[in-house]
Amino acid sequence: MPLSEPYPDLASLDLLVSVGELGSISAAAAAHGMTQPAASMRLRAMERLLQIPLLERSTRGARLTPAGMATAEWATAVLGDMRTLVAGTAALRADRTSELRVAASLTVAEYLVPRWLHRLAAEVPKTKVSLEMGNTTHVSEMVARGDVDLGFIEGPRPPGHLRSRELLADELVIVVATDHPWSRRRRPISPQELAGTPLVLREPGSGTREVLAEALKSHGLSATPAMELGSTTAIKAAAISGAGPAVVSALAIYAELQAGQLVAVACEDLRLERTIRAIWAPSRPPSPAASRFLAIATRSEEPKTRRA
Repeated sequence: MPLSEPYPDLASLDLLVSVGELGSISAAAAAHGMTQPAASMRLRAMERLLQIPLLERSTRGARLTPAGMATAEWATAVLGDMRTLVAGTAALRADRTSELRVAASLTVAEYLVPRWLHRLAAEVPKTKVSLEMGNTTHVSEMVARGDVDLGFIEGPRPPGHLRSRELLADELVIVVATDHPWSRRRRPISPQELAGTPLVLREPGSGTREVLAEALKSHGLSATPAMELGSTTAIKAAAISGAGPAVVSALAIYAELQAGQLVAVACEDLRLERTIRAIWAPSRPPSPAASRFLAIATRSEEPKTRRA
């Protein structure tokens, strides 16, 4: 959805955060390599743009207003997300001769790897990383061929021919549009209802599809595809538009649930959980760079979701 309101540039948001952290405009200006008048001008322009007072100015200096504190807090999250984006896209455009070659399934690549890359850049700034993406089957094949040093996949079990380490648990969530009949259900749906309803699904070979298939198979059932899409983003958009219920990772759906764009639906007696794993070839132990990246990934926290 296009932004309908004017929004400040990242440099101005970064400057505001620095004022809050350092306690004055002059200190923030010095940290950003600009003069105090230039910093003051930039902050006043942002106040006019947002139409709220961000700073209390006096002869003794300036400090953030309550609105400025809240804005700085939100800006910190925006800047963190932008640094994550920069780290992720830098890895995507790096060549295959990079010091560390990583492959990740789409869900992991979209929602976890960029954050890990940002942490790696902070801990070991000179590490050059390349990132390849694909579904779980494709990532496992790249690791087995030696195309990458380290892979990250999700699914019910590790590939038998590769070494692996469990990183975190990930729940799959059934979601529907807000006007779907299931969104108003007071009790869980049954596995039979889920299997008998056309679903918006990932393509065969993905970890998400594999977990759903095994969960339904334990009840003697199989999923009915309404459509098969190759990315979580496309699946969420289809579900929001009312194309049908979807089954997606809890990692991917938190924001849409919080915003009220989708509703999570419980299903009785259906285990929709999987494990996110790091994988590598047994003949090639992780290099120092891969080991550091693996340690960062291991420190990840499990996300929380809410149900309808």
